[in-house]
Order: sequence, then structure tokens, then C-alpha cells
Amino acid sequence: MDINVLGQTLKPCSMAPLTGFFRDGCCRTHETDIGEHIVCVVLSSPFLRFSQQRGNDLSTPRPEYGFAGLKPGDQWCLCATRWLEALKAGVAPQIVLAATHENILDLISLETLVEYGIDRPVFKD
Repeated sequence: MDINVLGQTLKPCSMAPLTGFFRDGCCRTHETDIGEHIVCVVLSSPFLRFSQQRGNDLSTPRPEYGFAGLKPGDQWCLCATRWLEALKAGVAPQIVLAATHENILDLISLETLVEYGIDRPVFKD
């Protein structure tokens, strides 16, 4: 069972567009997943431009691969290191915490992730 950054069962990130290393909608990983596609993000225009500048054009359709291209607002399993690069560049997209794999905590603090989370937990005093 895969766990999210909140210590709960990992939720799906997106079925349309279908995402994930295994193309099962979840940001799960495997030893063969060199990029660690474990961060569920809500794509933004600034991030998509940043990714294209880094050599990973996620916006352009590639029908030969069954890829329709992504647009702002789509949810997508992003590589851990790409999210970290985007964070440092000031263009990190928001995160769906419930659909982000706990392995990202090896690179980024929960505090930082929660800051970018669209589903931030509510803590009561």
C-alpha cells in the first residue's frame, strides 16, 4: 500500500489526463522510475513554460505517443527533482498532498509541501 505525505493511503492524482509512472492515475514509483514521478501537481502556465525551457515540453500534443499535451489546471505526476527545480526558480506548481507520495519527504520538508498544498490539512488548537 502506497502512503501519501500526510501518512494516509495515496489517492489518485488524475485519470484524465491519465498520469503516473504506471499510467494508473497515481503518483507511485518503482526502482525503474529514475525521475521519481511522485509529486501530484496542478499545472500552471509559468510552470509549463519553465518545464519547456528545461527541455521537457509537456504542452505540445504528441499523438504518436498517445499524449494530448497538458494545459494549466491539469493534474499530473511530476518528477520530484523537477518540482524542486521549479521551487528554486519561483515557479513551483501547487501540490495535491493526498495524491503525493511520501518518498518526496526525503527531498522536501512537509512544511514546504503544505505551503504549496491545495488540500492543506486544518490543524485545530
